[in-house]
Amino acid sequence: MIFKSKANKALDKMEDPRETLDYSYQRQLELLQKVRRGVADVATSRKRVELQINQLEGQGAKLENQSRQALAAGREDLAREALTRRNGLNAQIADLRLQYNNLHGEEEKLTLASQRLQAKVDSFRTKKETIKATYTAAEAQTRINEAFSGISEEMGDVGLAIQRAEDKTAQMQARAGAIDELLASGALDDFTGQRDDIQAELDRMGAGSDVELEIAKMKAELGQGPAPQGAIEAGQPGQAGQPAQRTQQLRQPGEGL
Repeated sequence: MIFKSKANKALDKMEDPRETLDYSYQRQLELLQKVRRGVADVATSRKRVELQINQLEGQGAKLENQSRQALAAGREDLAREALTRRNGLNAQIADLRLQYNNLHGEEEKLTLASQRLQAKVDSFRTKKETIKATYTAAEAQTRINEAFSGISEEMGDVGLAIQRAEDKTAQMQARAGAIDELLASGALDDFTGQRDDIQAELDRMGAGSDVELEIAKMKAELGQGPAPQGAIEAGQPGQAGQPAQRTQQLRQPGEGL
């Protein structure tokens, strides 16, 4: 049961309804061809019986003429023999006519069946093409919707490739930034040129003083401490009044402007 269920699932996945419809249509055409061959065979047999009947009727007519000629010549025995043979031919003709009628009826039945089957095949062909067109449109719409939603196998592979590329790019950027920091701190040696240890230490100290200056500025803005000297020299807001006060303190009383 497990094997059959898995095989059925695999076959259902591989099955294409359009191919199945084309195969069914081909089988119906083959059946229609067989029915037509049957009609042709029956018609051939009927025609052969008809020819035999005509041939025996011709022989019967000839025997009847011979019997008349024998009676005219006084040969009654010969005339009786001719009539006896003619009667035997008439019996054969009766049997052949019965076969002819049976074959004619069978031919009519097969012809009617062939016409009905032809109409059925034509109707199936029209329906088949309609179903195939509808299936093709639905398949195309499904693929488009899957592509837009990103759940198709192709778009899933593309999305995975993009994600991996982005991850590798981020990793390379992080590695490059880490190497730059290590080179700047002196943890790694830069073999592309001569490194000045003193200048590197000065740069590091300058970077540290910038941080301390930013901390002092933030404290001054929050009212937790005096403004740093660098901020006073830069003339930041909130400290503009201090130079004027210091100038007034340096002036002597009574001096003019």
